[in-house]
Amino acid sequence: MANGQTGTGKTNTLGRLGDEDTSARGIMVRAVEDILANISPETDSISVSFLQFFLEEANQEVIMAQGGICLLAMTATDAEDPQTLRMVAGAIANLCGNDKLQMRLRSEGGIKALLGMVRCRHPDVLSQVARSRHGRSLLIDDGALPWIVQNANSEASLIRRHVELALCHLAQHEINAKDMISGGALWELVRISRDCSRAEL
Repeated sequence: MANGQTGTGKTNTLGRLGDEDTSARGIMVRAVEDILANISPETDSISVSFLQFFLEEANQEVIMAQGGICLLAMTATDAEDPQTLRMVAGAIANLCGNDKLQMRLRSEGGIKALLGMVRCRHPDVLSQVARSRHGRSLLIDDGALPWIVQNANSEASLIRRHVELALCHLAQHEINAKDMISGGALWELVRISRDCSRAEL
């Protein structure tokens, strides 16, 4: 998986063909060459899929329709390295910002995978998990709120900031009020309003 700003070389690193200079071939080209060199056309068959995420809202439903959430959830389950988990958590967090996709995120395992990545305990992964926008009570039902409240005073400033934003976002939805009060989130909101400036709020 590759993640980065425009122009940093993701496409070249992954998919460059290297027609003129074979040493400049991308990772996918090298991987396919290696696979093809070790199979027999008479006895073996392979299938290849490639999924590129453009996380603008216009493309998110296309990503979902092509099985993107299942792929992300599967990757989150199988991966152990923080870099991969950070990218997967970031992709799911971006999709969480689209209210129209919330039910599919839940039914296809996206929310469960996102919360499961907390096991990594790596600050970069946790900040991506915290960055997801939990706007509806169905996400609270999936266990997001206890984790958010628990990490509201995280020593890592980036995690804490994202958690505070998540709590404020939840507080904007009246349907979440009962769960937030019983889950201890109200006291964290009081602390946030006391500690943060009006501009930050």
